This record gives sequence, C-alpha cells and structure tokens, in this order.
Amino acid sequence: MSSTQTQTGHQAKPGVETQPQPGLQIDPRGPQFGAAITTLVLAAVLATAPSTFAVVLLAVQTVLFAAGAAFGVARTPYAWLFRTVVRPRLAAPAHLEDPAPPRFAQAVGLTFAVVGLVAFLAGAELVALVAVGFALAAALLNAVFAFCLGCEMYLLLRRATGH
Repeated sequence: MSSTQTQTGHQAKPGVETQPQPGLQIDPRGPQFGAAITTLVLAAVLATAPSTFAVVLLAVQTVLFAAGAAFGVARTPYAWLFRTVVRPRLAAPAHLEDPAPPRFAQAVGLTFAVVGLVAFLAGAELVALVAVGFALAAALLNAVFAFCLGCEMYLLLRRATGH
C-alpha cells in the first residue's frame, strides 16, 4: 500500500487525515456481508410493498441502520453474525479499514429508510419506493462490488471540509 493510500484503498489527499486509530480498524468483509443481508431485506420490502409486512421489515432495517450509525458497524447484529458464523471460515483479511466511513454509510442508509418508512405510513407509496430503492442500490453496490457509496460520500465530505 502506498503512503498516499488509505486502508480502504482510496487515494488520500495531502493534509487530509484518513487513517483510523490503531486497534480500531475493521475487517471490510463484515460491512460487505451486512450489505448483502440489507440488500435481501430491502428487496423483500420492495417486493411486498405496499403491505404491513413491508412496513415492519423496513422498520426493522431502520433500527439496524440506526444501530450501525449510533454504535458503529462492528456492533450490529449483522456484524455479530459475520464474526461468529462467517469470519471463522475465512482467511485473515488482506487489509483492515477505518470504521468511520461505513458508520457514515449506515447514517445515509438510515436517512433513506426513515424517509421510506414515514412515506409508507403517510400513504406516499411512490416516495417510499424511491427511498427504499436508493438504499437498495447502495447496499447492492457494496454487497456485489465492494463499492460503498456512503463511504465514498464520507471521504468526499472530509476532503471538501479539509478534515
């Protein structure tokens, strides 16, 4: 890894601190695993909407996004499942990454999920479907291509603000 590259593989700009504190890094496959489950959940929401089941499922996913945003992706039920069931069957990760970008991505997902949930409850089905669709697209990008859209937004915002 070059000195201008972060743990997430992104190019760092001079004067922009993007390295996490030692010991707080995460296996990037954990958030990707969580994104795969999120993809399935949000696809089920879209497939069953409008229904009580879709609203309840979206409400559950909203709580999970809130947990990831508030406590970090390493402290979510999806992360626990990854740590206890999946990770023991895998080789050590090639690299570790800063948990802040995935945590920010959870907050972005939370925003779309809240918009979708409120819209469903208000009877604005089209708004709900679009909001859930955006969250689904972002989760799918991470799950399939390991491209975290929210993480990229985080890095762009940090660069733009000089942090």
